[in-house]
Amino acid sequence: MAAVTSVHSSSANYNLETFFRTVAGAPEASQTGKVRQHWQRTIESAKRSRIKVQDYSKSGFMLSEVFQICRMKQSRPSVQTESPVLQVPPGMKKHKSGFFSSTLSKPQIQAVPLDWGNLPHHVVLHVFQHLPLVDRARASSVCRRWNEVFHIPDLWRKFEFELNQPATSYLKSTHPDLIQQIIKRHADHLQYVSFKVDSCTESAEAACDILSQLVNCSIKTLGLISTAKSSFMNISKSHFVSALTVVFVNSKSLSSIKIDDTPVDDPSLKVLVANNSDTLKLLKMNSCPHVSPAGILCVADQCHGLRELALNYHLLSDELLLALSSEKHVRIEHLRIDVVSENPGQTLFHPIKKQSWDTLIKHSPKVSIVMYFFLYEEEFDGFFREETPVTHLYFGRAVSKAMLGRIGLNCPRLIELVVCANGLQPLDEELISIAERCKHLTAMGLGECEVTCSGFVEFVKMCGGRLTQLSIMEEVLIPDNQYNLEQIHSEVSKHLGRMWFPDMMPTW
Repeated sequence: MAAVTSVHSSSANYNLETFFRTVAGAPEASQTGKVRQHWQRTIESAKRSRIKVQDYSKSGFMLSEVFQICRMKQSRPSVQTESPVLQVPPGMKKHKSGFFSSTLSKPQIQAVPLDWGNLPHHVVLHVFQHLPLVDRARASSVCRRWNEVFHIPDLWRKFEFELNQPATSYLKSTHPDLIQQIIKRHADHLQYVSFKVDSCTESAEAACDILSQLVNCSIKTLGLISTAKSSFMNISKSHFVSALTVVFVNSKSLSSIKIDDTPVDDPSLKVLVANNSDTLKLLKMNSCPHVSPAGILCVADQCHGLRELALNYHLLSDELLLALSSEKHVRIEHLRIDVVSENPGQTLFHPIKKQSWDTLIKHSPKVSIVMYFFLYEEEFDGFFREETPVTHLYFGRAVSKAMLGRIGLNCPRLIELVVCANGLQPLDEELISIAERCKHLTAMGLGECEVTCSGFVEFVKMCGGRLTQLSIMEEVLIPDNQYNLEQIHSEVSKHLGRMWFPDMMPTW
């Protein structure tokens, strides 16, 4: 302890001889002289580096390690000029020569533990933002400082509730106790909220229970996400609408809402408009059977800042397109339309006038119009009879040659086309027509279709380098007298200006 006390005094009163005799156990004179010479050089180097000897222990430099080094050197036949590595204390600089150059080049004997509790708040906050809720809660119990960060409002502005039943889902669920703690202490901090539920009715009901408690909140974005078959349609409509209305009434600053596959209805949309008409910019509500064209028209009429809209085709109308094209309305940027057959072979799809489409494009010339088709071949008859300003087309089921031919004639704004299936007749003529008339086409995908190799090469030749994405299954290409599967690779690559290979079906 006397030696330790002397180290904590000033460097001017430091007794070097006493130090070595104390920690080295009074070794032989020859060894003591060598040790003394080594540590004399060490201390002189530290002084030149403006590092006080007495500051070692204060900065985390463990004296016990110094004693251990001296005893190790005493037991050796000769003393080396380089000592084992001691971890650089916080605040000390690493120098190219002298004490640290000799010590930092050797393996560490014992690392000085880092004081994690003194990390800056913003560092801990950044780490917490990337942790799942359960891990975040566990980390908050490490120390008081981390617990303070756990309750910083910035950490709770964006949150996703995962509600799953262990018996039916492999996803982890948010613990009920944590949910209650969040609602109790951080409900007024939540701004970007989403609910991820499985196919169990219990999960959807739990989500509604949480929504009902978000009274003192100012939510900006709300998303109801189903990881499997939607379970919101299986719960009571009144329960769901009541819970959703609580958020619509109390938030008053909603800008983005995603409520696909839910029993939302016209009255709840009116509540949404009455409280959030000035802030709503995005609304996605595909597969909402209780919403009528009049209900979605009310949203378009009142929410003049709406920029993105996703809905089913049965909600699309000429009146809706005209409302989105009014002088008061901002330019719409994205319009997604899902065309789904509810009753195969019995669904009649109403036409949209070309004049309505033209009015929308005149008002919003850069709008992306995306259409997803899940129909049977006989149900396509009413589409693309006139020019349609669609930009992205996706066909999830088989589509006829006649339908693809009309696309080439009446879709001049087409940018991306994906055909998952077609009959057994080659689509050479249809693809060439699309390449000739759709001057903005940059992406193409073909699944269970047939195209001759020469027809496909001609299509690529006409499109040229503007085809930035080209995904064609190898089974689609039919060899002919001009090209086989080995030759088409180099020929297509030449016209695209980059290396290209057809996609191959996995063998597993």
